[in-house]
Amino acid sequence: MKNREIVSATIGGVFFAVPYLVLSAPLLPSLAIGAAAFGAGELVFGDYKLTLKETNRSLYDMLEDAKKKNKHIVDMIPMIEDEEIKKELNEINDSVTKIIDTISKNPKKIDQTDNFFDYYLPITVKLVDRYDEIENQKLSSTESKKFFASTNKMVREINKAYKKILDNLYKKDIVDMDAEMKVFNSLLKADGYNDELHSEKEEVKDE
Repeated sequence: MKNREIVSATIGGVFFAVPYLVLSAPLLPSLAIGAAAFGAGELVFGDYKLTLKETNRSLYDMLEDAKKKNKHIVDMIPMIEDEEIKKELNEINDSVTKIIDTISKNPKKIDQTDNFFDYYLPITVKLVDRYDEIENQKLSSTESKKFFASTNKMVREINKAYKKILDNLYKKDIVDMDAEMKVFNSLLKADGYNDELHSEKEEVKDE
């Protein structure tokens, strides 16, 4: 039984019990009052949906932490001097935002994110912070040049990886929808509607 139904049943039970047991009202009127109260409860709470915070607090907290890390990346972008790095970080922010939003709406997809929340995102934040710190030092050593080169390459790889993770979150949905469209198209053909639609398109082109 859903939470709203439990609440509605409790309200109905109270409104039945008070007239019948406390006020000694007849059974049928008491049942009618209780049923009316249950119906009112369904109307009031019928559209109420439990939030992720209420249904899965640990996942909610993890996503909130991810949002903070993502915001930190966004806040660091103006501080970075390298324009290419800025471009990559903006794209990373876009992917992270979409991944978080997708998991918020479809919590079961969390199994498809591998180490994204526990490792990838925290390391990305650490890398951005360290890059900004060293960039500000205006170093010219061979080691610093190698660091910048390797970091640039790493950020590009992170960007590609995050886009791939986002793609994977929707891969099954795309495959399922494609299969459903094929079945639907076959049904349209079987009912003779597909040819009619095709003919209408051809007529529009001829005009």
